[in-house]
Amino acid sequence: MNLKQTPIGSTVKVIKVGGEGAVKRRIMDMGITKGVEITVRKVAPLGDPIQITVRGYELSIRKADAEMITVE
Repeated sequence: MNLKQTPIGSTVKVIKVGGEGAVKRRIMDMGITKGVEITVRKVAPLGDPIQITVRGYELSIRKADAEMITVE
């Protein structure tokens, strides 16, 4: 399952961060790394962006980026 498919209010653990090059680096720079827990807070009406809590702070990411993050 990827982060985009995670229901609102769920807390999940990151298994893998996909993507390549600058995209992967940007996701990891935001604190989304293997093993970290993420809570999905809100999803915008049209589905983009997704608001999450990671490492104690709020973060909004695009659907395209959320699809690259594999969670359990």
